[in-house]
Amino acid sequence: MFVPLKGSWALIFGVSSGMGRETARALAGAGCHIIGVHFDLAEGQEQAARYAESLGELGVEAHFFNRNVAAKHARAELVPVIRDLTSGAGLRVVLHSVAYGTLTNLLPAPDDQEVRAEEVSPQQLSMTVEVMGHSLVYWIQDLVRAELLPRGAKVFAMTSAGGTRVLPGYAPVSAAKAALEAHVRHLAVELAPRGVAVNAIRAGTTITPALRKIPGSEKLIAHCRDINPGGRLTRTEDVAEAIVTLASSDSSWLTGNVIGVDGGEALVV
Repeated sequence: MFVPLKGSWALIFGVSSGMGRETARALAGAGCHIIGVHFDLAEGQEQAARYAESLGELGVEAHFFNRNVAAKHARAELVPVIRDLTSGAGLRVVLHSVAYGTLTNLLPAPDDQEVRAEEVSPQQLSMTVEVMGHSLVYWIQDLVRAELLPRGAKVFAMTSAGGTRVLPGYAPVSAAKAALEAHVRHLAVELAPRGVAVNAIRAGTTITPALRKIPGSEKLIAHCRDINPGGRLTRTEDVAEAIVTLASSDSSWLTGNVIGVDGGEALVV
């Protein structure tokens, strides 16, 4: 059974860019109030504030917070805020769409390699997996303790094909995505008795600021555009529409999956 999202609340990590930004708009269009967390410098903060205002024009509340999603003190500060904003009813949707990490190799690239990269440091590797992978677990732990994930809630985590494939300069993020998918599986099982569904969304190649930072991204974009059965790249709107559709279901039976939203790209790569 599908239920209206109007009047419910969504918590979106990475709300100021890419998948998080577009999903916030789609959920707001469906009547869902938005609590957004992002991590930007001054200009980015101003843009995020303007974006929050534009969501408010859709007739919903939109509250954005510029915080480090992986910081313990950010959770300590924001979980009570979420309780107050939702009047204790909790969240219908949680979206983990965090793109903050190191793009490099595990080892120094040979001189003749097309994409040059330095070897990753322990600090870079730990930070990337912590922010893009483990932070999902810490937030879910705190939200469960605060009783802010009611029956019917949906948790989504953005992963990528790079979690199971090797791309030049992507090694630390690949490790983070693999960890994220493992966390999704375990959280899905542990939250099943509560009626909370947890799934990873594997978007196809999508032109976002995060993609542009990947070494050799232009070649990847051209290749994936050529092979996609749908004749184009994935768009952020495709992913947002899928999340809104899944969030509208009252069932928690679709859980623990990596759901491809890619027009069939992964089938032909």
